[in-house]
Order: sequence, then structure tokens, then C-alpha cells
Amino acid sequence: MTEEKISVKMPHQIILENRKSLSVSGVREVVSFDENQVEMSTSMGDLTIRGENLHISKTDVETGELLLDGEISELCYAALKNSSGGLWSRVFH
Repeated sequence: MTEEKISVKMPHQIILENRKSLSVSGVREVVSFDENQVEMSTSMGDLTIRGENLHISKTDVETGELLLDGEISELCYAALKNSSGGLWSRVFH
């Protein structure tokens, strides 16, 4: 019997306060981090945060919550991949 991977979508929310404090929910994994950039995988896609003096003050794997402090200058999502393959692949499949 093969084991199926069940993907549960966590709620995803970002709260940025004065570009100094960031709260992110729906975090699945912190991929990499240093004082200038934090890369993470969220329930809504990959998210990169850039700035200066970035510091992860709290991360909770069970709830998917992450708190970040520092000089936040950029939030960037990677493009979501369309798992369905688009309209034409559904029509001709």
C-alpha cells in the first residue's frame, strides 16, 4: 500500500508593523535566513523577506507562526505553480 501525502492548507496572514516587526502565519518551513534575507515556504507559496538586521524572534512549527524584527524593506512571493496545468490540459486530458 502506498502512503499518500495529505496537504492541509494552513491559514496564511502577514501583519507588518511600521516596517520593523512582521508576523507571518501559515509558515511550513524556514528555508534560509541571515541578517539581510529570510526565505520561507508558506501555505500560499514561497516568501522572501529582505531588509537589514533581520532577526527571527519566534517560530512555532506546530502553529506555523513566525515573528521577525528588523528593518524590513521587501516582501516577495515566488509565482505559484498551477498544479492543474491550465485550461487546455484539463480540456484535452
